[in-house]
Amino acid sequence: MAVPRAHAGHRLRCVLAVVCALCWASSSVRFVAGQAGQLSVDASPQTARKMPDKMFGIFFEEINHAGAGGLWAELVSNRGFEAGGPNTPSNIEPWFIIGNESSIIVGTDRTSCFERNPVALRMEVLCGSKGTNVCPSGGVGVYNPGYWGMNIERRKGYKVSLHIRSSDAVSLTISLTSSDGLHKLASRTITGGKKQFTNWTKIQFRLYSSQNNTNSRLQITTTKTGVVWLDQVSVMPSDTYMGHGFRKDLASMLANLKPQFLKFPGGNYAMGQYLRNAFHWGETVGPWEERPGHVNDAWGYWTDDGLGFFEFLQLAEDLGASPVWVVNDGASINEEVPTAIIASLVKYCYHLLGLPCIFMLVVFQDVVDGIEFARGGVNTTWGSVRAAMGHQQPFKLDYVSIGNQECWMLYYRGNYQKFYSAIKAAYPDINIISSCDKSTISASNPADLYDVHVYASSANMFSRTSMFDNTPRSGPKAIVSEYAVTGNDAGKGTLVAALAEAAFLVGLEKNSDVVEMASCAPLFVNDNDRKWSPDAIVFNSWQHYGCPNYWMLHFFKDSSGATFHPTTMQVSNYDQMVASAITWQSPKDKSTYLKIKVVNFGSKAVDLNITVTGLESGIKSSGSKKTVLTSGAPLDENSFEQPEKVAPVLSPVADAKQQMGVSVSPYSLTSFDLLLEPSKHSAI
Repeated sequence: MAVPRAHAGHRLRCVLAVVCALCWASSSVRFVAGQAGQLSVDASPQTARKMPDKMFGIFFEEINHAGAGGLWAELVSNRGFEAGGPNTPSNIEPWFIIGNESSIIVGTDRTSCFERNPVALRMEVLCGSKGTNVCPSGGVGVYNPGYWGMNIERRKGYKVSLHIRSSDAVSLTISLTSSDGLHKLASRTITGGKKQFTNWTKIQFRLYSSQNNTNSRLQITTTKTGVVWLDQVSVMPSDTYMGHGFRKDLASMLANLKPQFLKFPGGNYAMGQYLRNAFHWGETVGPWEERPGHVNDAWGYWTDDGLGFFEFLQLAEDLGASPVWVVNDGASINEEVPTAIIASLVKYCYHLLGLPCIFMLVVFQDVVDGIEFARGGVNTTWGSVRAAMGHQQPFKLDYVSIGNQECWMLYYRGNYQKFYSAIKAAYPDINIISSCDKSTISASNPADLYDVHVYASSANMFSRTSMFDNTPRSGPKAIVSEYAVTGNDAGKGTLVAALAEAAFLVGLEKNSDVVEMASCAPLFVNDNDRKWSPDAIVFNSWQHYGCPNYWMLHFFKDSSGATFHPTTMQVSNYDQMVASAITWQSPKDKSTYLKIKVVNFGSKAVDLNITVTGLESGIKSSGSKKTVLTSGAPLDENSFEQPEKVAPVLSPVADAKQQMGVSVSPYSLTSFDLLLEPSKHSAI
């Protein structure tokens, strides 16, 4: 995701959006009396067109704590004590000290056993269980509240891992407790003599909670005098999605969309404000303890990179989606590596620009190595690393996006061509995506796809249903990898924003001969860290809900690989409706449906006469269904208190046929799934 740049037209649209929002907010929705309209669907084989198999997918960016403290199920924040930087003593937030300076001194030093994670926590315990300086009841130590509280569930297992070093006898109690530390949910005491922990020792065990608590914390306490070092402290739920470390409820919401591709890891997150903080895939693979982590300076928080390149590939596989990897091409939001340098250096040093010397990998060979990590055999250099992580078979990585909305930058095109040539030389079948638009692509500047980002007000987004109508039908296709309604009427995810996006997607279906893929942005937001609104899925430590645009996406999850049919909409003096039609086959029972989607973006109810022609077989009178997404007001939103205030409502369609009258509500998205007779119809 890139931050949109303001201009005069944008400011005017914002003013208009404010006026519209005020009108809607003050009217409690004044729906206008209905009128009649005609929708014709040509379902003949002659006009049918197969839609791309990967038409609709999802785009994940580490923004709004979407991964760290969200989709990635790790409960400990700053588990390696590295977030304060490499210098010591450093800030250890959000770790807090239990006890005062008379009983414990806590700091950091660089004595860790991990070369790329040198910082460790040092606890000097001054009190004891007896004598003149007795420890407080419960002991002294440190605690970690996780990401705005840990959700601990009764009888569920939690895998605890930590590294310990001490020359003294050790007695550490590791506990899951209430937020004030007064009530223990589960605990284990680790003991050892003076010699047992002289060297760094990894301890692993499971804790099982005796009760539920949505705002818990991890405590490490002791009443034994001495010095103890801690490092790489982790608490992971045992029950994660597909057993691969993803928070089960959030990953299931993604799976329910049936995404055909997963684009990652950004967005601005892939770039960083500065290159030293860009996403460098090679530092995010291998054992999690050895990953250095980095500051997500694009969105303002630390990430330990537990959700790394391997995990993104694994998530795509678990969802049945094709991974689309966004690679850093030598540009951050504030910097660029000149093409001449990127073509010749393995590592780029900032002193060439008169800045401090900070090394980072940006060259195209690094990207080729990343593809080898994903696709290489177990005997290749990087394929063997993947295999050691537990995935013997290669991942199916077929798409690489070079950069993130960077065509305007000085060196993008030169760097792009270097990356394109290097990737194609090693992997000619990889589909390469350019950040430049179609007009710039040529034999000397080739691309398999070109990336399009669309951020607009709801009215403007609705008008973009025709955005690709006049696009030349030859040449590379578009991947609309980021689209979203923004502005005042978008709120934190309103009905009207979802309807505008639905109309835009209807336009993409219509133009699926020149649009290959599409995904919304952003996908997730932790309600405690809203860097961007609106988002599709909102969550905290224990709750989640889908915004109206999340539910809207369900209307399009059967479109990938389906058959598109032309439609004609006629409603006199009312231009607020768009429609599309597809035939798709249910994977459950192989039944075939004609799906007709109708977006009503306006305040009028419409009595619509639907006529379907050209079907090879008829529509069954029973077994059809109607799904409607609407609400009492255009600016209605969902919330933790009302998670399905705006959600699809399913009902049967009585006496479905090729010509029928239906009523379409104001401000609504309606889908008619008409069950087709099986005898004559065959799916395309």
